[in-house]
Amino acid sequence: MPTIPELTAALTEAAAVTGPWAPVLLFLATFVEHVFPPFPGDLLVVLGAWYAVQGELSWPMVLLFTTAGAVVGAWVDHRIGVAIGASLDRRAGRSRLLSAERLAAFDAAYQRWGSWLLVFNRFMPGVRAFLFLAAGAAGLPLRRVLLLGGLSALLWNALLLAAGAFIAHNVDELVHLVEHYMAAASIALGVVVLLLVARAIWRRSRGSRGAP
Repeated sequence: MPTIPELTAALTEAAAVTGPWAPVLLFLATFVEHVFPPFPGDLLVVLGAWYAVQGELSWPMVLLFTTAGAVVGAWVDHRIGVAIGASLDRRAGRSRLLSAERLAAFDAAYQRWGSWLLVFNRFMPGVRAFLFLAAGAAGLPLRRVLLLGGLSALLWNALLLAAGAFIAHNVDELVHLVEHYMAAASIALGVVVLLLVARAIWRRSRGSRGAP
């Protein structure tokens, strides 16, 4: 994976060569990040935000193109999720782990909580692509998914621009600031997942003890 200095140099050169069309690179970065989660799209957006703050890129264009890339990526994920959901429905009942009851419970849970997950997806590193896949599989309406995903991306990108303008003094400081946030958010997300798993195990064991 490229280092921060390598990405910084690459984006600087791209901005100089492409001029006002440089935000297209950020569009592609945010799009690819949704389809291929290991891609460091957030890092490129951070660098783009810094160059926008410094006046080397257009601030509105950076905000527009990074948000648009996230929305298009969310659309692709949702369509893939719909196909996955249809495949799971066809296979339901062939195994205990993939029963119709379990799929129905998942759909009901995501219908209830999925909108909130999509609102905060940009602030949850490493899982955003799976949230949109799950939204498609659970049957959340595409219009709602794109609206909530777009609002989340718009807020995240605006915060990056604000951090570059009012908090960070250089690009390395901005990158490290975001990296620290991502690390803290990943730990918090892991704790929440562990608590949910522990709660599910406790409820199942309690139900087993209460069964005749």
